Amino acid sequence: MNTSDTETEHVRVWLVERTYSDDEQNLIILTYATPDGERYFRKERALTSFGDHRDTTAAVDAPPENLGSVTDADEREQYAAEAQRMRADHDPDDVI
Repeated sequence: MNTSDTETEHVRVWLVERTYSDDEQNLIILTYATPDGERYFRKERALTSFGDHRDTTAAVDAPPENLGSVTDADEREQYAAEAQRMRADHDPDDVI
């Protein structure tokens, strides 16, 4: 079997928003989006202690089936602008 048959193609998405959950204490929500702002990937991270240190990178590669569609035009424009800025200013592995 060819290795390309077993590899999943991923989509590069860029960090556009970092928020703290109103519902859950110690939960950070990271939102990444495609440069056109049309698709997003949300990652929730629970902080387990004050010493909890996990890097947040400028970009991640997400499986296409885990991407949602941005339906609001204003949000899509905001995500596109921020994703393009992040892509211009940072390497994907830069810690943000």
